Amino acid sequence: MKLEELAKQTGAEVIGDGSVEVNSVSTLEDAKPGQVTFLSNPKYIKQLQTTEASAVFVAPGVSTDHTNLLRMKDPYYGFAQAVVLLHGHRKHPHQGVHPKAFVDQSATIGQGTVVYPGAYIGPRVKIGQDCIIYANVSIYDECVIGDRVIVHAGAVIGSDGFGFAPNNGIHHKIPQIGDVIIEDDVEIGANSCIARAAMGSTVIGKGTKIDALVVVGHGTKIGEYGMIVAQVGIAGSVTMGHHVTLAGQVGVAGHLNIGNLVMCGAKAGITNDVPDQTNLMGVPAMPISLGRRVYTQFVKLPELHERVKHLEQQVEELSAGDDDVI
Repeated sequence: MKLEELAKQTGAEVIGDGSVEVNSVSTLEDAKPGQVTFLSNPKYIKQLQTTEASAVFVAPGVSTDHTNLLRMKDPYYGFAQAVVLLHGHRKHPHQGVHPKAFVDQSATIGQGTVVYPGAYIGPRVKIGQDCIIYANVSIYDECVIGDRVIVHAGAVIGSDGFGFAPNNGIHHKIPQIGDVIIEDDVEIGANSCIARAAMGSTVIGKGTKIDALVVVGHGTKIGEYGMIVAQVGIAGSVTMGHHVTLAGQVGVAGHLNIGNLVMCGAKAGITNDVPDQTNLMGVPAMPISLGRRVYTQFVKLPELHERVKHLEQQVEELSAGDDDVI
């Protein structure tokens, strides 16, 4: 594809020779002639002067005489479009349900959905159109999957929620009689688990993307277009607004309300309700402006400890001197 055509289809402006042809994509560091790459992090701007790429997606204001540029407001999104245009999406080795998958007779699967071998789709499950259910996915009974949902290998949808009633030192299992609803355009990463509700539904909102090794507890409701990164654990009965981002290994306590447009840094522990448009970090999670101050002081604790010991010694010496005077 010529650069001018790629620019037209991605909404970019060509700076340089639009007649140059490109056929694939690569990283800024590894790209060769004929390939396209991107620069979105200023940290790597020096590589713009050394890359061998035939063209680089960049933000407005970025310039170089070293190579051709494709300027647009969001160069990473432009590059994402280029990947699709030049490489396309994954080609599946078969259509429909693979004969080595198990689909209960009472389940329904929409047109264009691909089910890989080893997948289990239980009784009365409903799966929409154009979904991809990869190998060894397990979808328990009664779960509802929308359109264009991708579930990666080993994920489990609809397993029992972690519900037990302690009595006389014994944990008595509470039957989990709810279900899971996965709305349209959701992606669920490998080996993640979405637990069914004790009553009602666990809901994953439209357009939400869930990474690998994530656990979503029973009865939790995640709003539209969330980003849940690897190894996040969300306890039961949590309600999350739209466009919430939880970075890797964030933990969320149960029965909390997390507002819209909340962002939480890696390894944070959310133990209280969170208002809209709040950025958090730390354990326990705190507003990021406070968290940065806390952690700046945290790394100075050994130094502060030595200073306190020195001050205590000085106070003791002064006190002893007063006694001598008396």
